[in-house]
Amino acid sequence: MRNDETGKVILVTGASSGIGALSVRALALAGHTVYAGIRQIATRNATAAADLMRYGATHRIEVHAVELDVTSQASADAAADRVLAECGRLDVVVHNAGHMVLGAAEAFTAEQFADLYDVNVLGAQRVNRAALPKMREQGSGLLVWIGSSSTRGGCPPFLAPYFAAKAAMDALAVSYAAEVLPFGIDSAIVVPGAFTTGTNHFAHAGAPADVDCAEAYDQRHRRLMGDLGKRLAALIPSDADVTEVAEAVARLVAMQHGTRPLRTHIDPSRDGSEVVSAVADRVRADFFRRIGLDSLLTAGSSL
Repeated sequence: MRNDETGKVILVTGASSGIGALSVRALALAGHTVYAGIRQIATRNATAAADLMRYGATHRIEVHAVELDVTSQASADAAADRVLAECGRLDVVVHNAGHMVLGAAEAFTAEQFADLYDVNVLGAQRVNRAALPKMREQGSGLLVWIGSSSTRGGCPPFLAPYFAAKAAMDALAVSYAAEVLPFGIDSAIVVPGAFTTGTNHFAHAGAPADVDCAEAYDQRHRRLMGDLGKRLAALIPSDADVTEVAEAVARLVAMQHGTRPLRTHIDPSRDGSEVVSAVADRVRADFFRRIGLDSLLTAGSSL
């Protein structure tokens, strides 16, 4: 699939692996120039950056690795500055950077919760502040937010800090959708369900810092916590492929301004998020109409 317009310039955050890396490849194959935001390119993620460059050379596509740590405003600014210096514009930002933790909510310190918010919520805000001035100047752009079906679906326990941060990011995305629309900028939220393969979420999940508290919960829930991944995997069809999320991102980028849906669900487990979101987004759209904010709603603001 190629875009029906001139290839866009795109920055994807959290692109060293998983959905981020897959999205970079899908977008570049669609004919866009894509910058993969990866932190610690020279050290920790040197292999990921090298793999990306080899992939680009093999497929003759425009992919570039750019140093980007979303927990640093200076890093976000530098990444956006590089894209603008090399391309003269920035058309799309894909907010994918995120980290997951696994364990009882009480056993995580407040500082750990703050760290999750720093990556999943404040990270997106930093990148927006780096990218949106140019998009507003251009009078065009697209923000794609990689959310989670846990925000409105049947979320399981023991993932509270991650789910709370994803819910906060969703609320941020909804507000941005209305605020940036008059500048010609679209917003689209991609809502993946639980994919237990194809990403490193569960393998790299963080653990609670309060070990004693975690052990108290573990004694009560040891079997449940140990089987959580298997329980989620049992809901997912054997042919479910996380690349569907990256393909959904590419389809959204290819759509015309004003026609993109606010949410696109990719949820093989069918946890109910799509049903709840349809109602919530329609209520929001109706409320906007009641208070005379119709102009801040796109055609795809609700089903």
